Amino acid sequence: METLNVSQTGRVATVTLDRPDVRNAFNDQVVVELTKVFREMDESVQVVVLQGVGKSFCAGADLNWMKKSATYTQEQNADDARAMLGLFDAIDSFAGVVIGRVHGAALGGGVGLVACCDIVVATERAKFGLTEVRLGIVPAVISPFVVAKIGVNHARRYFVTGEIFDAQTACRIGLVSEVVADDEALDLKIGELTQAVTGNGPIAVKESKKLITEVTTRPREDALEYAVQTIARLRVSKEGQEGLSAFLEKRKPGWQ
Repeated sequence: METLNVSQTGRVATVTLDRPDVRNAFNDQVVVELTKVFREMDESVQVVVLQGVGKSFCAGADLNWMKKSATYTQEQNADDARAMLGLFDAIDSFAGVVIGRVHGAALGGGVGLVACCDIVVATERAKFGLTEVRLGIVPAVISPFVVAKIGVNHARRYFVTGEIFDAQTACRIGLVSEVVADDEALDLKIGELTQAVTGNGPIAVKESKKLITEVTTRPREDALEYAVQTIARLRVSKEGQEGLSAFLEKRKPGWQ
């Protein structure tokens, strides 16, 4: 990988955007590599920490990439957008838990990455912005994920103003889960969260994430039946039986 660093310790993987000279901005290579990482992640991984090196988390699109896209035809731009959409979908639909570690700036597509994370922790000095309208375009590709995260009301403001907002605002509108003082506190909180997730049943964690998608996208009757069948299936599963036995016997479950 030329634009990323990927490491794994136990059931936790860390994916690091590694283009500090351009504030970890996107280009076509970043899109390809990041998509590949999330599509081909080892099944043993329960948590992915997504972060950036240098001064920013991700400052949106790379200037040179933007210059190149300015010469594209509409069809070429559509192909480019589909590739980008595939990246966000890969992160959003990843079976495990994705925790965003955000510092510095998260702008444009960087906000898209944040929106696709399950849990996001940011430093109080982090800045966010859906700045596409300043360039005469719109946050189209990231819109399904951002709107799902912050809701229509907030999208109607920040999509059209292009304003930069702080971490506390990002937390208030639902883009960020928690705000901490600095990088040290950021690492401490990320450690606490990864420990909390990995202390739970690996299958149960993935099924919990899937459950949210299923019950919010299926028709009501299908969603209710899915909920019933899911708990019935997991109660009799090997992991479910082990968890119940461990609780009744007052011992740690095998996955710990």
